[in-house]
Amino acid sequence: MTTNGISGNGAMTNGVHPNGVNALMELCLPITDQSLYEELNGYQEGEDRVRFAISAMKIGVIALQQAQGRIDADRVRQEGDRFIENMGLALAEHQRGITQQIGDSLKTYFDPESGRFSERVQRLVAEGGELERIIRAQVEGDSSRMAQTLMTHVGKESPMMRVLDPNASNGLIIQFTQATEKTLSDQRERILREFSLDNGEGALSRLVAELKNNHGDVGKALQESIHAVTGEFSLDKEDSALSRLVGRVENAQKQISSEFDLNQDSSALARMRKEFLEVIEKQDKSNTDFQVEVRSALAAMVAQKKESQRGTQHGNVFEDAVFGFVSERCQKAGDFAEHTGNSTGQIRNNKKGDAVIELGPEAVAAGAKIVIEAKENASYNLQKAREELEDARKNRAAGIGVFVFSKRTAPDGLDAFNRYGNDIVVVWDAEDPASDVFLSAGLSVAKALCTRSRAQDNETGADFEAIEKTINEIERQSGGLDEITKLTTTIKGHSETVLKRAGIMSEGLVRQIAILNEKVAGLRESVGTNG
Repeated sequence: MTTNGISGNGAMTNGVHPNGVNALMELCLPITDQSLYEELNGYQEGEDRVRFAISAMKIGVIALQQAQGRIDADRVRQEGDRFIENMGLALAEHQRGITQQIGDSLKTYFDPESGRFSERVQRLVAEGGELERIIRAQVEGDSSRMAQTLMTHVGKESPMMRVLDPNASNGLIIQFTQATEKTLSDQRERILREFSLDNGEGALSRLVAELKNNHGDVGKALQESIHAVTGEFSLDKEDSALSRLVGRVENAQKQISSEFDLNQDSSALARMRKEFLEVIEKQDKSNTDFQVEVRSALAAMVAQKKESQRGTQHGNVFEDAVFGFVSERCQKAGDFAEHTGNSTGQIRNNKKGDAVIELGPEAVAAGAKIVIEAKENASYNLQKAREELEDARKNRAAGIGVFVFSKRTAPDGLDAFNRYGNDIVVVWDAEDPASDVFLSAGLSVAKALCTRSRAQDNETGADFEAIEKTINEIERQSGGLDEITKLTTTIKGHSETVLKRAGIMSEGLVRQIAILNEKVAGLRESVGTNG
């Protein structure tokens, strides 16, 4: 399409440019490029269109000069200094922002007055806090576990208290009292028998007999004997029999009381309390060890996940992502996609060819196969990729091959879309939707090549020139889009304009893909009519 020249009304006034620069040259250019025509046609004829055309020519001249290595050294230095200065300001601002965010985050959690950590600790240890409530629930009140445990072992209804109950008929105190009374009664009766004159074998009877036999002073001897006997039953004498008996009873009572004294470590009740506390400590230690094991297991799971992301399995993830993209496109087009990376092909023990596309029955080249190779491996260069793609076509009996490089590991300088005969090499970023256009273009061109090959074999009268022209235009648009995208990283002053131009070229590439698909569809209808 052709339109009038650029040097329209208002471009020059008396040989001087409206911006005050002496005009050195006046151009009248025919515009034949469709996208450029549409862009220029968007501006009103006159000064606006001329100004936009001059700006576009400046950007193109600067880009060409940079590509040819002839850009002015001072301009590069100035742009570089300005870029470094802007980058320094941006980094300083970013550093201040990060510092502020870290400070705010630390203040949020660790501020002594309002931090979440201090608040959480306060809620735990404050009066009436969670820790106090837990401890109170364990040790306070009749329904607490400690009270229930103590009630079970030393409470009123416990076996121990039943034994120590003085009112119990079978209690320890009653039994001890009965045994003491029985012992004292037996001893009293035995002593009375010894001092009874009715008992001829008693001590008193023997004494009287000895006194009578010896003609001693019976009255005096008897008085001395009675005094000695009464002395044995006097509590005023510490060595008397009764004093010794009372002392033993008191010692036994003290020993029994000491067994229930918590202040003595050797008492039975103290030992029971110690064993009870040891059981509680063991339970706490068991809970702590369990928490440590859980944390260790979680840390190991996190480390394993990070290691798997760094390992070779990530390449399989990229391969699955490519197959997912291809499978979705095939479903929409009525074709069939099969994941073949884990199965052998035509060549024995050969698994090359990650996926195979078989054109559906509605396609002109129905049954034709396209093999897909996807690699996220930095060891692959272009030559190795083409060699592997050739082996994959043979192994999968496919006429066309598409090799997909991951943008993370693609060779430096490789264009996003490349065609080498029946081999197509594209660069795709699974996380950047903007790169989907290159993989879509690769699949469309591969399908068009299959259609052209089948039509040539059948000697069908088809518009191969239009198909070839569209494929070449896709290659040109892809190369231009990739080049423009790369130039935006260096041409900082005009990045917005260049990115806008890149968007226009991306839309143009999508239109060319649609035109190619229409041509292939038209070829299918033509074959159906001729048939």
